[in-house]
Amino acid sequence: MEADSNDITRPYYVCTVCDKRFTTKARLMDHRNRHTGENVYSCSQCERSFSSRSALSTHMNIHTGKYKCTECGRCCHSDKHLAIHRRSHSGEKPFECNVCSKRFTEAGSLVKHSRIHSGQKPYKCTECDKAFTRAGTLIIHVRVHTGNKPYKCSLCNKSFSQISHLQSHKRHVHSNRRPYDCPYCGKLFKTNTALQRHVRIHTGAKPYSCRHCSERFTQPGQLTRHLLKSHNEGTWLTCRICQKKFYHSGNLKTHLRRHEGVKPYVCSECPKHFCEASNLKRHQLTHLNYKPFCCGLCGKYFRHKYSVKKHFKRCFDIVGYGDLLMF
Repeated sequence: MEADSNDITRPYYVCTVCDKRFTTKARLMDHRNRHTGENVYSCSQCERSFSSRSALSTHMNIHTGKYKCTECGRCCHSDKHLAIHRRSHSGEKPFECNVCSKRFTEAGSLVKHSRIHSGQKPYKCTECDKAFTRAGTLIIHVRVHTGNKPYKCSLCNKSFSQISHLQSHKRHVHSNRRPYDCPYCGKLFKTNTALQRHVRIHTGAKPYSCRHCSERFTQPGQLTRHLLKSHNEGTWLTCRICQKKFYHSGNLKTHLRRHEGVKPYVCSECPKHFCEASNLKRHQLTHLNYKPFCCGLCGKYFRHKYSVKKHFKRCFDIVGYGDLLMF
């Protein structure tokens, strides 16, 4: 008797990391990209890239406008996400947390939120002991081990592991647009985060408090440094060459460039190279002859902030405290 074709067992392609099975080798390869953090499929309309062809195909719906909100014009990548987005206009939040009563527009957000209460971290890195509450966070973390940086700047070819880092790079390095202005002094900023950080100078707000003592801080980095120095909480980052310690990974990276002689920031007006972007920006003012810092006592202008501070002390001593009161 001839065997029924439906009884023939189909071959499966098994993932060696998580044992998940796939009916085609292409789907297995796309799945493996999620473990490695590689985004090999790039969008031709924007700078985003994806680990699978299906994810790229779904993303393209945003550019074609297939699922467009009639109220605000926003384009979504699926009918499901368009329905969820419409809830933002109606205010509908049907999913409620049974612990803190916080409400959400979609079930997935509630599931992710509930892990805050349960402490569950189901997504584990196969290279180290770290675990995460979200799959996306794990994918980003894996790039630390692989060195993969799928997001490339179209202006300077610098690569980044996260799209948010690329967007931040473009705002800070390639754009002069500063849409956020301080209500106290009128100073302009590129991001709302930078504005809020600056406003604390005027208000004196210190929202970051130490859990061990009464100290409070205006910036999260100040709290991190305090916990390390005063309470030995956290982990110092140590330079492998001179053993100097740092509390922030960015400071360590900049420090290592000085050991290695790496100067990635190049002046467009002259051949000078710099280790830090801030040093390049300060140097570029010499070509512009721009002097934005003014002494409040004598009205003299300076190119750098540290120059006007140094001058102000001397000017204060010359004018005298009594004369200062007459201004």
